[in-house]
Order: sequence, then structure tokens, then C-alpha cells
Amino acid sequence: MRISHESIYRAIYPEHDGALKRDLVPRLRTGRALRRPRRQARQNAFVFRGIPDPLSIRDRPRSVEDRREPGHWEGDLIVGPRSGSHIGTLVERSSRFTVLVHLPTTKNAGDFAASVVNALRDLPPHLRRTLTWDRGTEMRYHREISAGIQAPIYFCDPRSPWQRGTNENTNGLLRQYFPKSSDLSRHSLQDLDYVAHELNHRPRRVLQWRTPAEVFAQFQQPGYPADPSSRVDHRSPTEETS
Repeated sequence: MRISHESIYRAIYPEHDGALKRDLVPRLRTGRALRRPRRQARQNAFVFRGIPDPLSIRDRPRSVEDRREPGHWEGDLIVGPRSGSHIGTLVERSSRFTVLVHLPTTKNAGDFAASVVNALRDLPPHLRRTLTWDRGTEMRYHREISAGIQAPIYFCDPRSPWQRGTNENTNGLLRQYFPKSSDLSRHSLQDLDYVAHELNHRPRRVLQWRTPAEVFAQFQQPGYPADPSSRVDHRSPTEETS
């Protein structure tokens, strides 16, 4: 017998208002009392504002989906109060390896593009195959980013964060270090490197209790792409949240 995760959530969250009892909320890691079920986004429901010539996630190669091929990244921003500070987050889908992008001033699209390129351009070509992002205006210069990392960039459907599920999960873990009420601009590059090191050296059940750093280092070994026996087995469809 099998049951979907949505059915389990409906059993936990009362159906009349979709909220947990108040005394249970402090026990949640996210502190999120409301449950918003996933709904299929309508294609082209919203236009891409300020993003020229975007590539839709619907055009992304099917080989990205099973996570067996390394080098496919997901990205996003975590945002401070009143959108006054930001940290860029990049996560490799197969290894869950995290790179944090230091954005000390504002969400300037030009500076942001240069920072993302600087974070990924030194990786070997097989570790920068694609990048998937949401429809944020920080990606106004996505063509420059794509040229800098020599990889295509795909954009998610509107209101569809699960299309970047690995990145969304990672952002949730990062909020343990960077609460939503905190000014993110006060964190130095060294602070970000420390947090990324913490996440990348945390064993994950989905990686058979290896760490993202171990798996990502394996991807960088000579001859890895030609050795299918060394690829990570991703039989679990869910993301690790602990």
C-alpha cells in the first residue's frame, strides 16, 4: 500500500483552514503554520518582466531530472527585511553541494551577474552544464551569466518553487543561520564560506550518509563522467531537511 505525501499533509493539517494547532508550531523547524499544497502552474501565466529572451524550464533537457548527471545547478536569493539585503544561493542537484554568493550591497543585476559567474566559472565543464532560476529581476543579465559560465540558464514557471526543490530545501536550512529578521549585509564572505562548509560537510540520507563535499569531490576526479558505476544512486524522491 502506498500513500502520497500530500495525503499525509492533509491528515496533519486540518482541512478547514490548512493550519496546525498553535501549540505545535514552535516544534517545526521552519515555524510555518500554514500548508499550501502544490498546484500546477499555468504556462505563461505571467510575463517575464525585465528578463530578455528567457529559456523555459519546459525546454530543459530531460537528463537533468534524474540527478545522475552532475553539473546541473539551481539558484535563488535569500532576502533580508524589506528586501534590503541578499545572499545568492547555488546548489548542485546531484551532490546537493552549496555555494553562497556574497552580495554586500544591493541586488544590482550587473554586480549580481558578475558574482554568479565568479562563483562557477572555474569549475570543469562537466560540472557547469545548466543553471535553473526563478523569475527574479536579478537575472536581467542572464545572457551574460550564461556566456560567462558557458551553460544555458532555464527559468521556472511562475509560483512553482518545487521546480527548484533542491534549492528551496537548502534555503530552508540556511535560514537556521540567517533568520528572516536579520540584516544579511552584515555577513562577510568568510561568514558565508563557514556556513557553506557546515552544510557541505553534513551527512545526508539521500546521499547514503555521505556529505555533499564528498560527492562533489568525487565528481571532480579524472575520468568520473566515463565511470557510470561511481554515480550517485538517487532512489529517494524527497529532499533531506535535517
